[in-house]
Amino acid sequence: MYVPAPTLQGSLVSASRHARFVLAPRLEPSVSSSFAAETRRRRTFAIISHPDAGKTTLTEKLLLFSGAIQIAGSVKARKASRHATSDWMEIEKQRGISVASSVMQMSYRGHVVNLLDTPGHKDFSEDTYRVLTAVDSALMVIDAANGVESQTRRLIEVCRQRDTPIITFVNKMDREVREPLDILDEVERELGMPCCPITWPVGQGKSFGGIINLRTQSMTVFEAGSERRPEEFETIPLTEKDRLRARFGQAFDDAVEGMELAQGASAAWDHEAFLAGKLTPVFFGSGVNNFGVMEVLDAVVDMSPPPGPRKSTLIVNRQPQEKTVQPEDPGFSGVVFKVQANMDANHRDRIAFVRIASGRYTPGMKLKVQRTAKELRPTSVVTFMSQRREAVDEAYAGDIVGFTTHGGVQLGDTITDGASLQFTGLPFFAPEMFMTVVLKNPLRTKQLQQGLMQLGEEGAIQVFKPEAGGNMLLGAVGQLQFEVVQHRLATEYDCEVRLEGCQYTGARWITADTPQELREFENAYPLRMARDAADTLAYLCTSPYDVRLAQERFPKIHFHPLREHAGLALQTAG
Repeated sequence: MYVPAPTLQGSLVSASRHARFVLAPRLEPSVSSSFAAETRRRRTFAIISHPDAGKTTLTEKLLLFSGAIQIAGSVKARKASRHATSDWMEIEKQRGISVASSVMQMSYRGHVVNLLDTPGHKDFSEDTYRVLTAVDSALMVIDAANGVESQTRRLIEVCRQRDTPIITFVNKMDREVREPLDILDEVERELGMPCCPITWPVGQGKSFGGIINLRTQSMTVFEAGSERRPEEFETIPLTEKDRLRARFGQAFDDAVEGMELAQGASAAWDHEAFLAGKLTPVFFGSGVNNFGVMEVLDAVVDMSPPPGPRKSTLIVNRQPQEKTVQPEDPGFSGVVFKVQANMDANHRDRIAFVRIASGRYTPGMKLKVQRTAKELRPTSVVTFMSQRREAVDEAYAGDIVGFTTHGGVQLGDTITDGASLQFTGLPFFAPEMFMTVVLKNPLRTKQLQQGLMQLGEEGAIQVFKPEAGGNMLLGAVGQLQFEVVQHRLATEYDCEVRLEGCQYTGARWITADTPQELREFENAYPLRMARDAADTLAYLCTSPYDVRLAQERFPKIHFHPLREHAGLALQTAG
């Protein structure tokens, strides 16, 4: 039962009063070319959810309503003739699921909106975690029948660690679902985050009549159909209560009563609390029917923050020092949060997805990869509409751009126009499952090496090459990762492999205070040493006790569960 908190009592009048504060001033296209003006026009957000909550479908509708695409795909059936715009891999089209994050840019109401669709399946959570480091806000999709599910909890915890603002969309209200008050109660209880409803449903399932919009004090009437546009839905002001009661009967009165209870029990709207990740506005609708989606798109523009400052690390005299990078800073800087191979099967290209943190990108500018201190010369720089690309004339902080490269760029790399700094926070977790790669046709060894190198650079799987020789090892956090890599090796690299079990159950990246200490450790455990796709040394273990025993024997060896910690330690060591 939803227990009212000791806050302002709710009513249609108080709901309207609270809702007024939701609307931020609408920003029209600026005539100024300053970095600050362009940065304020940017909104960069990720869509997150448990599998099958309707995340990818909602992504399609947001693109449709912004005018970015003309027809939405269908992800209901594996053999559908159309597939989701954001699902471009062959295996995604076959299974009807997202297994990799996708980046899409669109224009809406004078703003540049960068949307990142993420995999919902827990086996691809690493990809989602990395995407969440590149956004300024998140849109959480909840299945109204199932409520808050396990993967949603994990993703929200990641958002809360970074204080990422979250907008909540309760989907599938046209089905038989749970009561809205119960859903709000569960969100607050499970996620530890107060809710502030902005729209409210009238009925559900076959009796779903529409939503009451507290921002506009009107009711939008629901009609089923996947091709309906937002302006085609009928809207009735709440001042015409008699008309609404005559049309929707008891369902309308029940909705008003539930809405008032929710307003009385929920926290009043506080934009600062939302920006701090301590309050979530809640919207209801049906993504597949295009209903309630426009309200969410408006909320992204009105509520979500523009790009903010980002912390980086400087290594001065082998000591790490924090530096805050402002989006308006004139120097260009960005971080690679995703690498994708073979987006264009005809060219076998690799795209490094870069979140711009400061300054402006223009074609032809000189860039440097800080990890290697080498100049970066991308063959092209593009923005994305899933697999469709457009050349970049200019891009600002908050934008996601793709650098077409032929190697030399890895996940987590910082790219600047000269400044020596390093962005941190991109997670590479130690794998929990291992398989040995066995090549079916020995004549395809070159293709296997190329495929594993590129897939390892992507972060789709972690690839380990034993120092003592032998077959390559794959490390993952979920079984489905192995299946995807096996499929991609066959379809993208014409390389059939068999995956076999091995004795290893974990890994830790290692560093030492001196080269001599590291050599002694390697000599003591030669069969457990391996290097990953970033050429970082790792210790393979068969049980948790292995690490403890090795640590006791070699106290000056450092075991890192995150690869970025190992990388930072190496930089500090010089």
